[in-house]
Amino acid sequence: MTSLTSLRQRVLAVLGAVSMYRLALASLAILAVFALVLSFFGLVGPAPLELVVSFVVLAVAISAVDAAAQRLLHLPWRIESSLVTALILLFVMRPGVDGPALFGLVLAGVLASVSKYLIAWRGRHIFNPAAFGAAVVSVAGAFGAFAWLGSSASWWVGTPAMAVPVAVLGLAVLWRTEKVRVVLVFLLVAVGTAVVRQAVQAQQAGLEVDLPVALSFAVLQTPFLFLGFFMVSEPLTSPPRRWQQFWVAGLVGVLAGWPISVAGLFTLGQERALLIGNLLALSFALRGSVRLTLEKREFITPTAQELTFRAKGTLKFLPGQYLELDVPHHRPDARGTRREFSIVSAPADLPTLRIAYKNGDQKHPSSYKRALAAAEPGTVLAVTGTWGDFLLPKGDAPVLMVAAGIGVTPFVSQLRELQATGVRRDIVLVYVAADASELAFRSELESTGVPTVVFCRDEPAALPSHWTWARGVRLDAAGLEGAVPDIAARHTFISGPPRLIADLAPALHKARSVTTDAFAGY
Repeated sequence: MTSLTSLRQRVLAVLGAVSMYRLALASLAILAVFALVLSFFGLVGPAPLELVVSFVVLAVAISAVDAAAQRLLHLPWRIESSLVTALILLFVMRPGVDGPALFGLVLAGVLASVSKYLIAWRGRHIFNPAAFGAAVVSVAGAFGAFAWLGSSASWWVGTPAMAVPVAVLGLAVLWRTEKVRVVLVFLLVAVGTAVVRQAVQAQQAGLEVDLPVALSFAVLQTPFLFLGFFMVSEPLTSPPRRWQQFWVAGLVGVLAGWPISVAGLFTLGQERALLIGNLLALSFALRGSVRLTLEKREFITPTAQELTFRAKGTLKFLPGQYLELDVPHHRPDARGTRREFSIVSAPADLPTLRIAYKNGDQKHPSSYKRALAAAEPGTVLAVTGTWGDFLLPKGDAPVLMVAAGIGVTPFVSQLRELQATGVRRDIVLVYVAADASELAFRSELESTGVPTVVFCRDEPAALPSHWTWARGVRLDAAGLEGAVPDIAARHTFISGPPRLIADLAPALHKARSVTTDAFAGY
């Protein structure tokens, strides 16, 4: 377990250098190239020309609608989003080169794109765009008046030759978005339901079910892998809490694994199952985006800044959760225009809301960091929502907080909330910084009275009695156990770079429980 945790965090550190959209686009593009190669050997259903023409038509249609809508709404054009939708529809819809097939693809692409703007709740997608476009075209084609449509959802990607590349490339996306467990729940439910369905159908037909064959069919010859890795995992249609995401994954898994027939015309399987799951997610996440007006910025350490906003609209969050801040700017680099920030302020501080970030690489800063640094007081930015399960356990069980640098931000929110509500808990904070000047929010943390062990090169001046300097010792697994000898009795929360979490893995696995909040920088 220690080795797996260490490996997971080190891989996350590498993947974190690329934005979620860019990583999804790269994975889907590689998958499309792989499918094109297989098509020359007849290992997938579509022919090479059908794949190329279908993708071009989808990409042009979706990009055109997206560009027009974003220009009308004064939003930056995100070509990555357009291409991701086009590639997903390429794998979901039946490719073709004749007129009716191409019209069906165009219609699916246009509907998918339009749904991003018209079927939304305060900036959040209600439905997965690709699933919506595919579902409408497929259901319409089931009725006589639209039977001439030459394309519908075929999910040709669900074939044995595509299973391994879908799983490998999809796993990279899941690792980046930390949705591995959610999609695993979906796959277990979907495959299990499909196997039970095959067994019931075999029994009704008076046949014996071959369990290995049924299992192989459910995994290799259905679109469950692609549906889970690239669609169920979509962040913009996910509810904020992990347990809510599990419920959505389970519901989609049941409906996808056992398609329910509607009036004998179509079923509630695959993309329609996902749309129903999206509705359940919406019921969990009726909070939507809000606008934040920047009031001030200040340096809280020589290399870190705090931004103070005033929220306009209803914003709800729990101490320890994070928000996604959209900063539109020209020529965004590979990291895109959105970032996640832990919230520094407590819920009681609303409508005032604070976040903090480290300046990072000053010689080659990301385009996002440059745009955020240029924002002046009065600038209005959008928050797409709040998410996360980095929450203190209920009750009075002992807690260990381990923070590295600006990773202390969620703990500031949690400790401020405990202080504001008069709740006292057995908490120890281990705070890691390059040097004493980089200890952010020191006065706020000192006022909480929480015992704190500081790991930094030089001794901080005027430490209060409940703060201890580790005398320049570098924090590693042994150092953590030495600083907190009763770690086995504590629920441990660690917020910092993935590589630090990897280094501390041997000690963390001795804790009562471990919750991580890894970040790969901005």
